[in-house]
Amino acid sequence: MPPDFTVSRRAFLIGCSIAASPLLTPVTFAAAKGDNRLVVIVLRGAMDGLDVVRPFGDKAYAALRPGLAADAATSPDLDGFFALHPAAAPLLPLWQAGELAFAQAVATPYRTGRSHFIGQDALENGTGGADGALTPGHDGWLNRAISQIPGATAETGVSIGQQRLLILDGAQDTQHWFPVIESPLSSQGQSLLDTVNAADPLFAKPYAESQALARTMTGDQVPRNGIAFRQLGTYVAERLTGPSRIASFSLGGWDTHHNQAKTMAEQLADLSDVLLAIKDGLARDWSTTLVLAMTEFGRTARENGTGGTDHGTGGMMIAAGGALHGKKVFGKWPGLGENALLAERDLMPTGDVRAYAAHALRGLFGVEASALEGVVFPGLDRGTDPGLLL
Repeated sequence: MPPDFTVSRRAFLIGCSIAASPLLTPVTFAAAKGDNRLVVIVLRGAMDGLDVVRPFGDKAYAALRPGLAADAATSPDLDGFFALHPAAAPLLPLWQAGELAFAQAVATPYRTGRSHFIGQDALENGTGGADGALTPGHDGWLNRAISQIPGATAETGVSIGQQRLLILDGAQDTQHWFPVIESPLSSQGQSLLDTVNAADPLFAKPYAESQALARTMTGDQVPRNGIAFRQLGTYVAERLTGPSRIASFSLGGWDTHHNQAKTMAEQLADLSDVLLAIKDGLARDWSTTLVLAMTEFGRTARENGTGGTDHGTGGMMIAAGGALHGKKVFGKWPGLGENALLAERDLMPTGDVRAYAAHALRGLFGVEASALEGVVFPGLDRGTDPGLLL
């Protein structure tokens, strides 16, 4: 071992205990008084909402997606018009219980460039216009929201990962954890860390699971056994049963330019594992919880020549939780006819995804309407309450 690389056995154990935590994707928490809870999941890569919740009742859908819609017979019907992707079938009990809902044809104000980076910033910042330009400050709407929640404290936020999530970054103080998997170890150092922990009966399994989760969140290939995602959901639930009341984290891998059928099945299985683990971990506290899963934009109405879809505009939001007035597909459906599409290619947005978040913050935490439209989402017209909450 080189003389400048001195690591004690105790240091390895500490490093392993940190790495063994499931929180190897950026996760943020914040506490506030009361029993209501909010989880915001950022689905990075532009989730194809037209594939997750399929509008088979629209006559144009099957023609636009002959390959992706080929499994229509195995897509569980939701309401006679929309059907669920077969891979999301584990979530059907939530739908039947009124604890799952969707909002179709939603978007942020960003409508022009279809850039992942700009779109994700626009989603997490909560401001900006069609070009994605953000207001000065470059902070996150959830951070600004916490500053407006009665009883919220300034020292109860935590961010996990190499970078803080923009959605909860800003003037409201948050803590930040920097896991070992993202530390600047050399390849030799990482190899030694792997070897030592693999040989330890106590740490071998949790360490391996934590490495799998970390690789999953960064898009690397790992076995799709669901362990990492259930572990993540369980940890989030544990935090929310303590002092925390708001959590946010991101899940990547939703960019489906090719072979979408395979990728979407894997992504929905993983997301189902996360959501169900959160519910199981919260137990009775699930009844006061709302989960919102948002993505930067939707995808093209037509499938492309490689079995996928390209960057689009109108997208979809997923909502879950015991506080949800679910078993609904919210939003005004614009149609998929040629004249109904935006630029003859995208689902036309008919709603602002930020409005759903704003009404959720109002109902869960009592954030004032003036603060929602002036501080949290400057310039937002919330419109009529869609009835997202019970």
